[in-house]
Amino acid sequence: MVISEAARASGVSAKMLRYYESIGLLPDVPRTASGYRTYGKREVETLRFIRRSRDLGLSMDRVRLLVGLWHDGERPSREVKRIALEHVAELHIKISELTAMCSTLEELAAACRGDHRPDCPILRDLERGARRASRVSV
Repeated sequence: MVISEAARASGVSAKMLRYYESIGLLPDVPRTASGYRTYGKREVETLRFIRRSRDLGLSMDRVRLLVGLWHDGERPSREVKRIALEHVAELHIKISELTAMCSTLEELAAACRGDHRPDCPILRDLERGARRASRVSV
């Protein structure tokens, strides 16, 4: 199948497919005499694997490792589990950070009257943060 068909079958855009090929996640595929890439079932399965990995938020480095392990029939599953659990730990940190941001914004929004007056604790807090950041970077 040509690139548009492989993209449609895998759920990966043609642009991303070319990118994955350019960084070596997807091996170079054969070309027709007229220069069109031809993709088979294995390439489409690999693209689906990559897409699912990316949907789970895995970094490209981790996706690369997992693709290699997936293709290795002698792989130790402990390595796959280690990669997954490292990602889980990072996700928990991000969740904590996002929860803290959400709480802060909710508190600021609750303190804001949201009326016709210009006084706004949300803007004051953002301004204070900007000032602190400028003192640190100067």
